[in-house]
Amino acid sequence: MNQSIQFPDREEWDEVGNKVVFPAMVNGLLVECMISADELIERYGTAHHPLALFRQYRWDLEEEFETIILSGHDDKFGHYFLVSDCVAKDDCVAKDCAAK
Repeated sequence: MNQSIQFPDREEWDEVGNKVVFPAMVNGLLVECMISADELIERYGTAHHPLALFRQYRWDLEEEFETIILSGHDDKFGHYFLVSDCVAKDDCVAKDCAAK
């Protein structure tokens, strides 16, 4: 684990965006990471609410997001998404993310 990136346990469910939003501390700066309910359900099934799925698999997801953060693949707002999540979406934020 990279010590310059930390993931505080402050994840939230975004009802409007239908996604889990969670922070990461990168060299002391706070950035925002997001994963859609669709992505969580595709990976882990429908047995639980997407926020519960995120909490259950957070260590694996944080490893993936660490790689994305280190590669600098954020959108124009400084948000981080999984590439699979970006490609599946058709909004401008995801397009900005997928284009990098």
